[in-house]
Amino acid sequence: MIGFIFPGQGAQRVGMGQELYRRWGIARETFDAASDALGYDMARLCFEGPADLLKQTEYTQPALLTVAVATCRVLAQQGVEPDMAAGLSLGEYSALVAGRALEFSRAVTLVQRRGRYMQSAVPLGVGGMAAIVGLDSEEVERLCLQLKEVGLVQAANYNCPGQVVISGELAAVQACAQAARMRGAKRAVVLEVSAPFHCDLMKPAAHRLYEDLVGVEFASPVFDVFSNVEGRLLDRPDIIRQALYEQVYSPVQWQTCVERMHLSGCRYFVEVGVGRVLSGFVKRIANDVEIMQVEDAITLENLLDMWEEVC
Repeated sequence: MIGFIFPGQGAQRVGMGQELYRRWGIARETFDAASDALGYDMARLCFEGPADLLKQTEYTQPALLTVAVATCRVLAQQGVEPDMAAGLSLGEYSALVAGRALEFSRAVTLVQRRGRYMQSAVPLGVGGMAAIVGLDSEEVERLCLQLKEVGLVQAANYNCPGQVVISGELAAVQACAQAARMRGAKRAVVLEVSAPFHCDLMKPAAHRLYEDLVGVEFASPVFDVFSNVEGRLLDRPDIIRQALYEQVYSPVQWQTCVERMHLSGCRYFVEVGVGRVLSGFVKRIANDVEIMQVEDAITLENLLDMWEEVC
């Protein structure tokens, strides 16, 4: 069985999706639909930037969604469709669009607002995030609890064994990163992010987003989509709506998502869109799977060669 995995914020880069746009009409149609929905030229943003604008959350999120969906649609035209899917944070919206649970034009406006709400929830410089590598998740959680008097800091992303991202008030995040280094972490690096995602500081953003989610029509996906929130199946509209609300302030359980896809029979993981970060996580979680990535013509051809062998 084949599973599609979709990247989240941080994967963006100027030029993403350009080759697919030039070569496939369905990709151009996807970019045009995003432009019509948002009122600006999505192709120009993705292909020309500038990088500083593309890094702004309210632009990053719809841009990554557009590239992922365009890539997915090109794959579908070539006869490659998944048996299941998951996406990291923002990537969950890409998975839902791929599974026909959410209409693309609605999704792209929804994630624009999501990005805007998340950015405005915490003033710049107040919050932060850090990647902790080389400590188990229980140890990281203990450090967060021990530093609660310094400020709010929580585990935000359980990416793979030995890698947890923390999020919260900047002073507490910095203190936790320092404590992790003293406990023997291989790396504890404060990340360049615009907001402290997936922690309680994002609850105001989640509440604002929920007001939008109430007005969105969801459908049951045509294949299994696994949620960041506890790795649960997003199999009904009410569950999807609640999970997208909770996802804003809850930790991303990416390792659990991959494990549940693997237990469901997924042996071919395809990272769809931009970058190879999720592929690296999958390698650390499941060692008996094939991992591919598609973001341009060469990687598409490589996947199609593999697909012929599988089928």
